[in-house]
Amino acid sequence: MSQRDVVIVDDDANMAQVLMERLNKRGYRARFYTSAEEAFGGLEVEDAQVVLTDLNMPGVNGIEFCRRLVDHRPNLPVIVITAFGTLETAVAAIRAGAYDFLTKPVDIEALTIALNRALEHRELRDEVKRLREQVDGERGGDQAMIGESAPMRELFGMIDRVARSPASVLITGESGTGKELVAGALHQRSERSERPFVAVNCAALPDSLLESELFGHVKGAFTDAREDKDGLFVRAHGGTLFLDEVGDLPLSLQPKLLRVLEERKVRPVGGSQEVEVDVRLVAATHRNLEERVKGGEFREDLYFRFNVIEMALPPLRDRGKDVLLLAQHFIERFARRSDKAIRGLSAEAGRALMQYGWPGNVRELRNYIERAVVLALQEEITPEDLPPRVRGAGSDGRASADLDLLTWQAILGLDGLPSMEELEARYIAHVLGRTRGNKSKAAEILGMDRTTLYRRIERYEIVPESLEES
Repeated sequence: MSQRDVVIVDDDANMAQVLMERLNKRGYRARFYTSAEEAFGGLEVEDAQVVLTDLNMPGVNGIEFCRRLVDHRPNLPVIVITAFGTLETAVAAIRAGAYDFLTKPVDIEALTIALNRALEHRELRDEVKRLREQVDGERGGDQAMIGESAPMRELFGMIDRVARSPASVLITGESGTGKELVAGALHQRSERSERPFVAVNCAALPDSLLESELFGHVKGAFTDAREDKDGLFVRAHGGTLFLDEVGDLPLSLQPKLLRVLEERKVRPVGGSQEVEVDVRLVAATHRNLEERVKGGEFREDLYFRFNVIEMALPPLRDRGKDVLLLAQHFIERFARRSDKAIRGLSAEAGRALMQYGWPGNVRELRNYIERAVVLALQEEITPEDLPPRVRGAGSDGRASADLDLLTWQAILGLDGLPSMEELEARYIAHVLGRTRGNKSKAAEILGMDRTTLYRRIERYEIVPESLEES
């Protein structure tokens, strides 16, 4: 981590001094203040990456200090320390915006874990902010195409070079990578931007309807043709026609489409008159068209007509921190739509997103973030708000409620098919029992911070009086 500045706030100067020296020996740069008022003034002069505050202090207590600090400095994580480790106190600290909650006497190992997670959380938020500002500056605030990774920078450069050309473009890439967004960007940056952008998914229409949809039809051409209808080529005249999933075009339609592209004229189904059209063609597919040509499923001449310029979209798993940028973008979008005050990702959730393989690419990320915003109970998305397959990717091999059901049924003595919540509740109780109530150790094993563990204890009504405080 680039910076490890820690501010300690405790009215007991001797205790604060000891804690500061112990942290400095572990590589942190710690300083302390003996009141909340003094700390507010100090933070105005010299910033910090994380704050440790005592709970019971004269004047402004730790809960009020935490609340004010979070209101004015939402990116600054606060860890509350108290000698009174009740569940009610923990809930009060969490509601005030505390990142974590520790009890006295402070275990230095537990504190180190909490500090490192808080620092990682701060770095994650700062990095997302930096990337977003950089991308917005370079792309003119274009929120449709988001990315800072090398593959995306290369793609953006390609779009800028190709957009004003009349040449056909073939966009390739896995499903969910955003091929229609690229087609839209090509149109918006072209000289045709004031004219229509018309899109059709060739795989979504039956073969019998696709020809009529593309070329139009005249009244009486078939049973349901009650009036003349223009096709998509005519509707896109002067603009851009985007044919998605062209790898699924029926063979019977391919020569007709090739003729239209070469002659720039369309003949409606059942008609005798041709109509001139002027469109810029952009096609896309997730299939390997070269292999389909070799297999006789796609005409070679049509393939070359499409593939004047090929643009290959990178899968999300190859885009590095773009995952965080996109996640933050979707969080903001869905939070506004749901009228929920969700700021972003926790460090643990960010790590899980980065470690997941994203077989469904950006589309899958969008769906999971929409789900997370709906389920979230806090101001940040936590791993518990994400699907089990994503949480498992960020667990670093640690045990979680996502483990094999039959295995944990045997370990926990469960009968039948318990719900996931029952399984999680029993497992948390199991880990707390094995750690003799040490919440710091239990949280580490469970792969969650203490704040999340306290929330789970409260949700599942795990009786805290039966547990030893760490």
